[in-house]
Amino acid sequence: MKPTVIILFLLTALNLNAQQVLKGHVTDHKGEPLPGANVYLEGTYDGAITDAKGDFSFETTAKGEQVLVITFLSFEDVMQKITVENYTPQNFKLRESVNTLDAVVISAGTFSAGDNSKVTALNALDIVTTAGSAGNIIAALQTLPGTQTVGEDGRLFVRGGEANETQTYVDGIRVAQPYGSTTNNLPTRGRFSPFLFKGMTFSTGGYSAEFGEALSSVLLLNTIEEPDQEQTEISLMTVGLGLGNTQKWGKNSLSFNMSYINLQPYQWIVPQNIDWNKPVQSLSGETVYRHKFDSGMLKVYAAFDYSDFDINQEDINEPSPVRVALTNNNFYLNTSYKGSLGNYWTIQTGLSYGYGHNDIRPAGNKVDNAENSSHMKLKLSKKFSNRFQLSFGADYFLTDFTEDYSEPTGFVYNSGYNNSIAATYAEADIFFSKKLALKAGVRGSYSDVLGKSVVEPRASLAYKAGKKGQFSLAYGDFHQTPNADYLKYYKNFEYEKTSHYILNYMYNGDGKMFRAETYYKDYSSLVKYDSEMPMYNSLYNSNGSGYAQGLDLFWRDSKSIKNLDYWVSYSFIDTERDYKNYENKVTPSYVAKHNFSVVTKYWVNSLRSQLGVTYSFNSGRPYDNPNDTEFMSGLTKSYNNLSVSWAWLLSQQKILYFSVSNVMGSKNVFGYDYANNPDVNGQFARQAVVQPADRFFFVGFFWTISDDKKSNQLDNL
Repeated sequence: MKPTVIILFLLTALNLNAQQVLKGHVTDHKGEPLPGANVYLEGTYDGAITDAKGDFSFETTAKGEQVLVITFLSFEDVMQKITVENYTPQNFKLRESVNTLDAVVISAGTFSAGDNSKVTALNALDIVTTAGSAGNIIAALQTLPGTQTVGEDGRLFVRGGEANETQTYVDGIRVAQPYGSTTNNLPTRGRFSPFLFKGMTFSTGGYSAEFGEALSSVLLLNTIEEPDQEQTEISLMTVGLGLGNTQKWGKNSLSFNMSYINLQPYQWIVPQNIDWNKPVQSLSGETVYRHKFDSGMLKVYAAFDYSDFDINQEDINEPSPVRVALTNNNFYLNTSYKGSLGNYWTIQTGLSYGYGHNDIRPAGNKVDNAENSSHMKLKLSKKFSNRFQLSFGADYFLTDFTEDYSEPTGFVYNSGYNNSIAATYAEADIFFSKKLALKAGVRGSYSDVLGKSVVEPRASLAYKAGKKGQFSLAYGDFHQTPNADYLKYYKNFEYEKTSHYILNYMYNGDGKMFRAETYYKDYSSLVKYDSEMPMYNSLYNSNGSGYAQGLDLFWRDSKSIKNLDYWVSYSFIDTERDYKNYENKVTPSYVAKHNFSVVTKYWVNSLRSQLGVTYSFNSGRPYDNPNDTEFMSGLTKSYNNLSVSWAWLLSQQKILYFSVSNVMGSKNVFGYDYANNPDVNGQFARQAVVQPADRFFFVGFFWTISDDKKSNQLDNL
């Protein structure tokens, strides 16, 4: 035999002698075999794929301590240390991954809008393409179950709670003055344009321990992380002008938009139910600066708003209209940072400053108030595994409110308050499996103006029942300091409190979503006073109480009919409160027992147009009629509103947009104001509270100029 052949033979023999056979069996957590699982030694090419019975077998020349890796789609990886020479066949049981798209999510009380959410009920486009919303985020949210349409106010009322029981956050930082200022029975709207936001989370109850100072709800607005390109947006509207621009350079980007609103030309054409001396004029703007670090994102958001108007308001107790003028200045600055600290630690921190000033001239008197507010936030999170994450942090809120009231007679009264609130919280997300998850936390806070502290436990549990359905439970205690209307006169209050109990079922799949949620809220320590309205000489206490319970239903379908997307919402609520100056526990005047809405959007390809129709119905709301002996025994007629819109794509970057709110001209009545004294027949005369105009017409031209020559503002209409 030749020497070369002998050497090759010996080497082959030695190699064969050095090989070790590794065998095993792979199953899921129920013991069912997993065929097709990938099994290998880390850092080598030695491995195999499990067969139909879940068995594997392969040879290796590796020696000593090694890491055996087993991977399979939708299951957690197994990494087990072995000693090759001592290895014996083993059974390996894989656990289902909790990071898959079909894994359970906490959904009780929460609606999300944004492409990154697993439980998105609305997307960013929906927020502002809803007919009748007129670009108002709040109006779009009022088509969701759990909300109330309070036409004479315009703010967000949720599940029996007043508007001040909802807190608004931008990039996790609180906004103290989220609405424009207004006067009695004249609706306002949200301050924020939807153009700069990528997503929104609207919680109707049972929300995270991260957020406090809200009895009913939180609205989380998240600005765009990184714009796709540089572009300019121009808006010409029947109510004013708009301009927006985005610039990018390196790791930086800057976006801004500005708008000028003047309703006078519009009101020359469209009759109004209000006598305006000077229609609403406003100048507002927003900007976001972003800088992307290697491990995080810094954002600086700023917004300003100036508005004024002058009206003559009918007053049943005055022989002639009462003149009211209002000028408002508002500024909000928000700086936030979110990033990674390494080793699965993340940080979210930021601070904000808000300033709001109102100069109000009612009937020759003068009210001058100003609010300075700040919020500082720090949140840390640690992901210990795919199944356990811990978050904890702290908040510090500062509020300085002053109000000066004066009359031509020389009477002057100055009021106000200073308050600081310190809060800490901790919360854990635990995934027992991809079918069962728990979020549990606790929040503690101390209010300086009240001199009291509270502890708030909160928990949510979700269980996946089937491939597309799941159940969720939530419980939580929520506290809030009384609002400025009371604290400016009196300080010795308790924290207002409510407890939430929520049961939710959600089906999500195949372009369809169904949500059914029932809830119960128990209120205590609500503010009461003994006068017609809060006054400096009223007697106050915290003896108010109440409850709210109901059922919310939501259905959305974007697949059954080509080019048609629609959703249907229904809410039933049973609620009573004994608070303010109420004589006993009754349903508040802003609550309608039944609330129903249908929103449809249909794309007509031949016309390059999107048609929208929204119909809203609310049953009658209670009001107090002094001609009846029973308190709050009156009931208004039902509210009806049919609105339509048409977005016509003139060219790829030019859009003509039409919308009409309340097409049918329904004479909606929100309540009645009664005379202070009876007439000669012993009856109290009354005056209906109605909407400012029977209809609202809007026409706009929107032009986008961008590098790709394809982008347009259809997403923002």
